[in-house]
Amino acid sequence: MESILRAAVVYLFLVLLFRIAGKRTLAQMSPFDVILLLVIGESTQQALLGEDFSVANAFLVIATFVGLDVLLGWARQRSAAVDHVLEEPPLVIVVDGKPMRDRMARERVDEADILHAARDAHGLCRMEQIRYAVLESGGGISVIPK
Repeated sequence: MESILRAAVVYLFLVLLFRIAGKRTLAQMSPFDVILLLVIGESTQQALLGEDFSVANAFLVIATFVGLDVLLGWARQRSAAVDHVLEEPPLVIVVDGKPMRDRMARERVDEADILHAARDAHGLCRMEQIRYAVLESGGGISVIPK
């Protein structure tokens, strides 16, 4: 039972942590971010397993993670409030070529990120060519040209 409680607490802590970190954290991973995730993984292993390094305990922890993930997915489908808490809705960050700087700053997105997405998706090279840019829930940027 202790392993299940440890897994649940660590899972919920990580969900909260990455929710606070924002959409762009996982969408644009730098080498530093990959190293950070590896360190987090090693740290959580010790918190999850405690003194019991048996295969059975590892399976129990993994099953708890999968069960919590399924449970949260089910809850998100049935409740808009839960969905909103766990995943932010898409956010418009450019309207008619004008960046919405307050939103961009809050989400840690700059013009270079938007123009990169515009070049990749549509070959656009200037902000004035963008009707809308939307920061999607997964951290990517969708661009709708004028």
